[in-house]
This record gives sequence, C-alpha cells and structure tokens, in this order.
Amino acid sequence: MDRCGIQYERTENEVIGKIADKNKSERIMKRQGQGKKENYLERKPARLGTIRWSIDDAGIVTLDVENKGIFHWLAQKLLHKPRISHIHLDEFGSFIWPLIDGQMNIIAIGVLVDERFGEKASPLYERLAKYFQVLENNHFIEWK
Repeated sequence: MDRCGIQYERTENEVIGKIADKNKSERIMKRQGQGKKENYLERKPARLGTIRWSIDDAGIVTLDVENKGIFHWLAQKLLHKPRISHIHLDEFGSFIWPLIDGQMNIIAIGVLVDERFGEKASPLYERLAKYFQVLENNHFIEWK
C-alpha cells in the first residue's frame, strides 16, 4: 500500500525485475546487431518469384504453390495429395496480393485498403499485420 492507501498488484521488486529483464534483452539485441528497432508497418513486402498466381473473372486471386520436400512427396505417394496446392484468397487478400510489389510499405497498402473497403476492413492495421505475418510464415513473401 502506498501513502494514499492504494494497494498495487506488483511489488517494487517485481517492477525492478521487469526493468532489468527489459534492459538485458535490449543488450542482447544490440549484441546481435538488432539494436535498431523497426516499425513493422513501415516494412515493404514483396512477392516471391517462385509463387505462381492468377486472377479469375470475379477478381479472386489463386496462388499455385508446389508442395516440395520429403514429407510432401510421401503424402503425394501414400495419401494421393496433389503436387500443387491452389490457395484461393478472400476479397481482402485478393485486393492486397497484386499490391505486394516491394515498393509500397504496409501503411501505403493500408490507405488503399481503407479507401476500397472502409469500415469493413476495421481494425485495419492489426488485420494487415496479421495477414503479412501469415504470408511470411508460409514463405509467400519476403521483405525489401
């Protein structure tokens, strides 16, 4: 309890410990050459050249991804899985995919998405950040 009679959930030692942990992680990042912090929304995504894609008459983008590797080969032989997966993007993804050219950052793409979809795209930048994380995790994009 402090002088005003307010009880805080964390003790002073816990707060000092959190600050020390943060300082330690910052030192490790600097040691690894990652001392400069970057705003995720200022990153410029670019499509990988190995991903083939097409747009149908309705404006929906389809990504054609080749399934490579030993596990995919086994699945193709044993479970009759396809060699190429066709991934159909939704309305938002189909609008964004052609814009991923390595020239525009996520903020600029967000402005275009907001103009096109308005409130339908809300919360805009949280959705865009998650969308680009999914694309990166699936090795569909790289960062410029």
